[in-house]
Amino acid sequence: MNRLRPFAFGLCFLSVVVLTASAAEPANRAENVIVVTLDGLRWQEVFTGADESYIDTKQGGVKDLPGLKKRYWRESAQARREAMMPFFWGTLAKQGQVFGNPAKNAPAKITNGLKFSYPGYSELFCGLADPRIDSNSKKDNPNLSVLEYLNGRPGFENKVEAACTWDVFPSIFRSKQNGLRVLAGWEPLTEANLTERERALNETMESLPRYWPDNVFDAFTFGAARSALQRRQPRVLYIALGETDEWGHGRRYDLYLDAANKADRFLADLWAWLQSQPQYQGKTALLITTDHGRGPTRADWTDHGKAVPAAEFIWIGVMGPGTPPLGERQNIQVTQSQVAATIAAIVSEDFRKGSPKAAAPLPVFAAK
Repeated sequence: MNRLRPFAFGLCFLSVVVLTASAAEPANRAENVIVVTLDGLRWQEVFTGADESYIDTKQGGVKDLPGLKKRYWRESAQARREAMMPFFWGTLAKQGQVFGNPAKNAPAKITNGLKFSYPGYSELFCGLADPRIDSNSKKDNPNLSVLEYLNGRPGFENKVEAACTWDVFPSIFRSKQNGLRVLAGWEPLTEANLTERERALNETMESLPRYWPDNVFDAFTFGAARSALQRRQPRVLYIALGETDEWGHGRRYDLYLDAANKADRFLADLWAWLQSQPQYQGKTALLITTDHGRGPTRADWTDHGKAVPAAEFIWIGVMGPGTPPLGERQNIQVTQSQVAATIAAIVSEDFRKGSPKAAAPLPVFAAK
C-alpha cells in the first residue's frame, strides 16, 4: 500500500497540471475568417432600421415612397432593422455578438478623429490611428496591416486576399510592396480559364457606365469574392463594399437602404455556401463592420468627416467558433482600433507581436 502512495500522488499531480493547462488554453478558434465592411453605413440604421423622417423626396431623395416603405418601414425598431438586414439580425446577432448600440450603453468609436475612409480603414486593419494618414490619396500606408501580417504567418502564405469596391485599397494594404492579392475598383478578373460566370461578370462591368470612377458597384465585388473562394480557398478574405457610402453622399436614402439589404442577402448566401464546404463548414468566422459613421440629422446624414458631429460612432458584428453567442453587448465601450488584433485572434494569431502599438482585441472570446 505504501508503495502505491507515490504513484497516486504523481497521478493526482499530473491531473491537476493537465486541468490547469486546459483551463489556460483559449477556446476553440476558427481556422478561417471572412471580414466584410459596409462603407459609411450608420449605426442608426443598423440598430433601428429605416428612419421615416428620411423617407421623402427632399431630404432622402426617394423616388418611390410607397415601395421603400413597403420594403423597410415597420412600426418597431426591431422589425425595421430585421427587414433591412435579416441575416445580420437573424443569424449573426443570435449566434455571435454585436457592438455599437448606444441604447445598450455599448458605443463603438473610431479614434483617428478624421471620420473618413482611408484613416478609418487604416485604423481598422492596422490597429492604431496614425496622424500621417490624413487624406484619401493613393499613398502607401506606412503601417503593417493585419492582412499583411497574417499573409506572412505559417499556414497563411498566399491564403489572404481582398476584394474591394474602392481603388485606394491597394495603397491602404501597400500590396505592391508585399504582394498581397488585392482586387479593387474597376479591375476585371484576369485568371486563366475564366468560368462562364466570371466572363459574364467582366463583360457586364465593361458595358456599364462608371458611375463612380474610383468605386465599382458592389455586385462585382460580390462576384470577385465568390471567385476567390471557389478558386483559391483563402483562409482570410476581406470583402470591402462601398455602395452604402456612395448612395449616402448622393442623398439617395432608398438606394442606401437597398445597398445594405443587398449586402446582407449576399452575406446570407455566402454563409450558406461556406457551411456546405468541408474546408469552411464549422471552421469559419465572420466579422462585419464599417469605416466611419455619418451625421445624425436630416441635414447631415449624407456626410462624414472631421467637422461632422457624431460621425465617429460605428458598429461591429462577429460570429464563429470561439465567440460565445452573447447577442447585443451591453455596458461596454470598444474602438475601431481593436478590430485588427481581433481578426488575428479569431484564427489564433497575435497581431501585436508584429505591431506592438496595435490595440488589444475586442472582448469576444472570454466575454462576460
